[in-house]
Amino acid sequence: MLDLAPALLAFAAGLVGGAMNALAGGGTFATMPALLAIGTPANVANATSNLALMPGAAASAWTFRGELQPVGGVSVRALAGVTFAAGLVGSALLVATPSRAFDLIVPWLLLVAFVAIVFGKRASEWLKGRVTIGRTTLFVAQALLGTYGGYFGGGVGIMTTATYGLLAGETPRTMFAPRTLMLAVANFAAAIVFILTGLIRWDACLPMLVGGVIGGWLGAHGGKRLPAGAVRAWTILVTAATTAVFFWRAYG
Repeated sequence: MLDLAPALLAFAAGLVGGAMNALAGGGTFATMPALLAIGTPANVANATSNLALMPGAAASAWTFRGELQPVGGVSVRALAGVTFAAGLVGSALLVATPSRAFDLIVPWLLLVAFVAIVFGKRASEWLKGRVTIGRTTLFVAQALLGTYGGYFGGGVGIMTTATYGLLAGETPRTMFAPRTLMLAVANFAAAIVFILTGLIRWDACLPMLVGGVIGGWLGAHGGKRLPAGAVRAWTILVTAATTAVFFWRAYG
């Protein structure tokens, strides 16, 4: 069992991470360092963080359920099905393979996400004038996001925001509902694999999970009242901070 101070740290990290996922993604940025700080191995910390944030993502998705609508002409039910299957694949890959090589790639993926968010609207308009982005492209992109979410998940909400902006011309605010639902689905798929393979540190997961649910609920309700400009600014700030930290962790 954890002492009081580590348990409070886990709870606080879950609270912040749940709120971050509801607003812009990047909740792993809060939970992973906390788990590493209390002596959790990296792969176990990754799996524990995933499970701990899953109910918070579900709470956020439930809060936003009235705003769910197709993304780029594709139903959220179809996207959720792709995300669940891909999440199972990604989490199985985490169990079967070492994560160091992927850790080195993650910062570059986040950097791409940051650039896509900053220039997303203009890039989307530029793409629309030159190429036709169909359902197949969106399905493939969602499968990659689901696999990434199941395998590691760091910044997957941010990357989803960037992807939907580029492929479907969506704004960060209109993506609250579908993005949080996809996060919850990917986390749920991964949680099944991680629980069955014994990768969860339960004494840290439980207080973090409680914090994640509260943070996800608060973040979702706060997000409903925020203007699009504030959401965009928050998204860019979180993306920049997350990218910098993951570069430091991988190469510092």
